[in-house]
Amino acid sequence: MNLRPRASLRRVLDDLGATLLAVVHGDVDRVAELGGIVVHDPLEEQELPRHALVLGVGLRDVGEIVLLLDSLGRHGAAGLVLRAPVPSGLAEAATRSGVAVLALTPGATWAQLSALLRSLLAEDLGDAGAETLGGMPSGDLFALANAIAALIDAPVTIEDRSSRVLAFSGRQDESDPSRVETILGRQVPERYTRLLVERGVFRELYRSDRPVYIPPLIEGLILPRVAVAVRAGDEVLGSIWASVGGPLSADRTQAFSDASRLAALHMLALRAGADVARRLRTDLVSTALEGGPGTREALDRLGLGEQPLVVLALGLERAGDDAALVSERQRLADGLAMHLSAVHPRSAAALVGHVAYGLVPVRDTEAAVRVATDFLDRVGDRVHAVIGIGPVAEGTSDLASARASADRALRVLRAGTNGGRSVARLEDVHVEALVLELRDLVAARGDRPTGPVARLFAYDEEHNTNLVATLRAWLDCFGDVIAAAATLYVHPNTFRYRLRRLSEVGGIDLTDPEARFAAMLQLRVVSPAKLAT
Repeated sequence: MNLRPRASLRRVLDDLGATLLAVVHGDVDRVAELGGIVVHDPLEEQELPRHALVLGVGLRDVGEIVLLLDSLGRHGAAGLVLRAPVPSGLAEAATRSGVAVLALTPGATWAQLSALLRSLLAEDLGDAGAETLGGMPSGDLFALANAIAALIDAPVTIEDRSSRVLAFSGRQDESDPSRVETILGRQVPERYTRLLVERGVFRELYRSDRPVYIPPLIEGLILPRVAVAVRAGDEVLGSIWASVGGPLSADRTQAFSDASRLAALHMLALRAGADVARRLRTDLVSTALEGGPGTREALDRLGLGEQPLVVLALGLERAGDDAALVSERQRLADGLAMHLSAVHPRSAAALVGHVAYGLVPVRDTEAAVRVATDFLDRVGDRVHAVIGIGPVAEGTSDLASARASADRALRVLRAGTNGGRSVARLEDVHVEALVLELRDLVAARGDRPTGPVARLFAYDEEHNTNLVATLRAWLDCFGDVIAAAATLYVHPNTFRYRLRRLSEVGGIDLTDPEARFAAMLQLRVVSPAKLAT
């Protein structure tokens, strides 16, 4: 029997409390289990999982919302979240559709809500199991936070070593503005962590096995805190923080200390479960992309069976296996998985080797380009990531070739021969891909320049001239002497002299299109590393 609480609307509201969401219309107990989170896109027809919770980003028009509620009702959605204040006139449509209407509190962002909901509603790929720890399902930190809050009669947060909020209890509205800001951002604000560091709070916290009382950091604005470290042997996994009116009693101090040991077990279970789920997802995605006999079963287990898919191949421009790059690739893969699940609820992503692959259930590559571009825009310029996109795979037999196409596009983007693009389909960079593959063939055979081009290389090496560079520039500029001369920073007359000289030395007729093509092919494929100077 699986003892993990079902991810229902009621549980979402119980865990998030009034910090983020409030019920406006409808019955939140109608649906026993949510099917996923979907961000509404008015420009695209979306496939909704049954009992989806839909985020109505930017919706304000009553007529548009009513039409959406009717559509969501036909698809069996559980709820629609709108920005507060919610427009009036929606009660009848909510009742007719059976879709609950929730309000997102002012000041909270949609990104914050999406992250919190996905933390609560994360779907396990494997069996959640029947294990309980301390009477609660293993790894359910939100249930644990609420239990600790009840024991010490104070709202609490469970945080990792970087002060990121892993879970929190109800009653956060009883705390102070800094706690609300922490919950919304899922991270203790930097100005507060700086104060904690300056006052030696973390040093004392991590050196003690007992709860530490922290007086108000800013008198009148921040309530006192009691914190306790969460340890697994010598490793500090994180900490638990309670917003209190004063020091805890002896009994509550002991209960708080005991809770930290239980929290360690839950956090270790979560970490182990995440590792298992990640490995399983990687195996399933890898198997699906191979296109062999196991593809159908892998897609079914990923929830992607019987629908067209587009393969995304995400990679870094930099190559290597150092620890920083390995960590960066995994971070990007996790980010891609979260982004895809927000846009398309039945997507899947995993890091396979050096490439993070995404499987997106869309019917055209234009939609995939928008998804990939939006992801890279969110990632920013700190890392130089690129995404190749394959054609639509209509069936399991098409997935292997779709992956190969995505890989070919990714290779062009990594090589930087694509005019600065960061996202491309193979059809966008097909010629560049063919050139790279011709270079592979030439390198494998050990071919070297021949004919006129070989004679120009030999002459340049012997006489320290620039005839090859001149030919490259002239071909790249389609015979425009003025433009070609400018690329080499020489006078046009000097460039014309070099052209006459290379024709004589190489024995090449520049008026012959076949000779020009042969020279360009050799310069692009046989000797691409010899750049003009």
